[in-house]
Amino acid sequence: MTSTRYRTTDVDGFKVFYREAGPASAPKLLLLHGFPSAGHMFRDLIPLLADKFHIVAPDLPGFGQSDMPSRKDFIYNFDNIAHVIERFTEVIGFDRFAVYVFDYGAPTGFRLALSHPERITAIISQNGNAYEEGLSDGWTPIKAYWQDPSPANREALRAFLMPDATRWQYTHGVPDPTLVSPDGQNLDNFYLARPGSDDVQLDLFGDYKSNVALYPAFQNYFRTYKPPFLAVWGKNDPFFIPPGAEAFKRDNPNAEVQFFDTGHFALETHASEIAASIRDFLGRLR
Repeated sequence: MTSTRYRTTDVDGFKVFYREAGPASAPKLLLLHGFPSAGHMFRDLIPLLADKFHIVAPDLPGFGQSDMPSRKDFIYNFDNIAHVIERFTEVIGFDRFAVYVFDYGAPTGFRLALSHPERITAIISQNGNAYEEGLSDGWTPIKAYWQDPSPANREALRAFLMPDATRWQYTHGVPDPTLVSPDGQNLDNFYLARPGSDDVQLDLFGDYKSNVALYPAFQNYFRTYKPPFLAVWGKNDPFFIPPGAEAFKRDNPNAEVQFFDTGHFALETHASEIAASIRDFLGRLR
């Protein structure tokens, strides 16, 4: 069993917390989490891959154990989050790496690929979207906020920050909810309850429209560079639906798409299966 180490590094004055495992000489794999989670969402996956890969899983700015500066000191948008994570990879010496993207990790990781395509050896997308057809009707209240960022529309989105909403995200679409540990969702709710966290998350809901605006650029990247690509998708995800996974093949015909009978947080129920897919996929690239 390869041990996981829990580290913090300074990124231009910004504290980034991260998990690290695997031999330093092994192929590098960057894991990028989503809302409302943190690097702990990879707690089951990391041990299943750490014998073959040098793995790093940072907490994004404003999430988990990484810094959450005030909104006066840091503008919470996806460009800034991606900039911090790009600098993080440089600080820790991740020069060429495969990237696993989930939810918010997708627009973060895809920005890294746009900025430095030469650094990306492969992409694994687990419910990490880049196509408008991948957005379900569940985005309707968030889209309303994009179109009219009124106080009333912003306030309506607070429902997504409630403990019951987190629980629903973890269990919706899971055939057997007793397989979903309460630990991850409870830790997410702890972080969401911190003073100021609500407005950070509401800012990011509003800025998610910048990701949709970049979808054509992401798609052009897939067409131009055709990175080795694996989509491993919880097919019952209430937010990012299967057409979004299938769409990757339109721009990157060699993309591989696999569906699992689970929901948004697919690793909660299918970590072993997804790890096996990743080992096979990345193993064929050597």
